[in-house]
Amino acid sequence: MIRQRRHPAATQRTTRLEAFTDGVFAIAATLLVLDLTQYSLGKVESNAQMWAALAGMYELFLNFGLSFVLLCLMWMVHVQQFEHVARVDATTVWMNNARLLFIVLVPFATNLTTEYSEWLAGRLAMPVTFFLAILFSWLQWGWAVRQRDVLLPDMTKDDAIAYGRSSLSALIISALVVVLAPWIGSIAFLLFALDGPFTRLLRGRNS
Repeated sequence: MIRQRRHPAATQRTTRLEAFTDGVFAIAATLLVLDLTQYSLGKVESNAQMWAALAGMYELFLNFGLSFVLLCLMWMVHVQQFEHVARVDATTVWMNNARLLFIVLVPFATNLTTEYSEWLAGRLAMPVTFFLAILFSWLQWGWAVRQRDVLLPDMTKDDAIAYGRSSLSALIISALVVVLAPWIGSIAFLLFALDGPFTRLLRGRNS
């Protein structure tokens, strides 16, 4: 097997990095629900008031759902990428740590966007946090491609570059979300629905 051959001493297996990353994603996704559990519905004396109070939480539910789905998608990208990564070096580890730095900020950024959406900084908190997390994911894969002989021994260079187009697509879309969020708020995240077609377009133009 290719993964059993000798590797430079400066590299290590991916097992512990993957476990740590999985844990951070899981905790960040779980903490998102705190905004919902800490919200007070106020005094409720009828079914109509209960439904009205829940409807008043629409922005909380929207931002919770968006952040949870995006975290899931980013975790899925991480899992798919590490199906091909045989070893990691120090640069890969620290790029991964940089990505996780922004992943753990997602619950805080989501809360800011929900509570302070009338302010520019509030509207930008979620988009900027996700953009930076996606940026480091893209940089991490780019570094792996550069060190392909050691980190991606089972992939050709062309396949590795093509595979990275999904990260590039997400990066471009997240940048557009940052630009549009001050004007249309969290609805800008719906642009990620175009990620699949945009990725196929990028792969087609560079094939």
